[in-house]
Amino acid sequence: MIFKKTLETWRYPSILLFSIGVSSIGSWVYFIALNLIVLNITGSAIAVTGLYIVRALSKSFTNIWSGSLIDRLNKKVLMIILDILQALLIALLPFFSSLGFIYTMVFLITIASTMYHSTSVTYITKLIPIGQRKRFNSLRSLLDSGAFLTGPAIAGLMFTIGTPNMAIYINAIALFCSALVTLRMPNVENDARVENISETPKLSFQVLKDDWKLVIRFSHKYLYIMMIYLLFSTMIVMMTATDSLEAAFATKTLSLSEGEYGILVSIAGAGVLTGSLSNTFMIKKIPTSWLIGSGSLTTAIGYMVFTSSNTFFIASIGFFVSSFATAYSNTGFYTFYQNNIPVDIMGRVVSIYGFIEAFLIIIATAIFGISSELISIRFAVVSGASIMFLVSFTLFISSIKPSKAKFYSNPSELGGNL
Repeated sequence: MIFKKTLETWRYPSILLFSIGVSSIGSWVYFIALNLIVLNITGSAIAVTGLYIVRALSKSFTNIWSGSLIDRLNKKVLMIILDILQALLIALLPFFSSLGFIYTMVFLITIASTMYHSTSVTYITKLIPIGQRKRFNSLRSLLDSGAFLTGPAIAGLMFTIGTPNMAIYINAIALFCSALVTLRMPNVENDARVENISETPKLSFQVLKDDWKLVIRFSHKYLYIMMIYLLFSTMIVMMTATDSLEAAFATKTLSLSEGEYGILVSIAGAGVLTGSLSNTFMIKKIPTSWLIGSGSLTTAIGYMVFTSSNTFFIASIGFFVSSFATAYSNTGFYTFYQNNIPVDIMGRVVSIYGFIEAFLIIIATAIFGISSELISIRFAVVSGASIMFLVSFTLFISSIKPSKAKFYSNPSELGGNL
């Protein structure tokens, strides 16, 4: 009886996790293959770097307006459309040999994937009952870590038995399968205005302006919630900017060989997987506040160890610790904002704050890159890790305050007249 009840309770969450897993692995395969295709066409490393810039610009552009659409449309139908759209665009990529066309396609694909991410966040919050969210998020973190390990491995296997184009096509098929799986999911809308996706709202400057004002009012009204959100986003910004110099730091400053750096990356993968596995078993025993606070602080400590290291052994410890703790902090953060941001405006909040995060990533990465050239790589990465530590320490202190316990137990009754 208990087994049957558990099976029924986790039926749709399991289907959703499967769909997320397929998409995560596929995105790794697609982008690694695309890097090789661009490199083969142009023979230029700068052209490959351009892919990352295009993606960052596309995310920033999309997050300005996508939340206004997402909150007004049927989430299930929108996820299916976005999956199919990504599949079609990715399947067309191998037919283009012009770098300009490839960049344009990547820009469009990133629009669809960015919208899919924001839509799935809202859909997950509506679908998953409060009591299952921490467990679901821990399993999602495990899937993400599995994709981090298996995605590149699958891509490598495909390259040995086929071509990068074959990997591109397989990812398109995977996204189409994800759309078919999503068809089996329930409709979670309880507002008649979002039931029919054919009644697409007209996006005007006034609508976008009003939505931005709504998010600003919400942020002012619930300062603590958005402070935690911004602190965690700042952690992501500093991690991304520091990671951009990771390979250069390991090979030029620590004088590691490419093989040794490859081992470091494998150690990081093992850390992510170990952290995610232990997280799924310990999730019920650790409060959400400690998941966010201690997970973020431990991640920053791992970065401090890595960036302060002079040997391969110390660097590997830093890599493992930071990767291990990331699983805990991500699970805590997902659960925190699912429980505290009203689902009716979640698409707009996630998108607008996603725009801020993407913009800061571009700025921080540029500053770190210039600093590494004008001063030194070690100065840049140590500065990044130090800022990350200060931010994570602030996040830790802010999240474990007894007076803020209500934000980490049951969902806050938020909303009202915003």
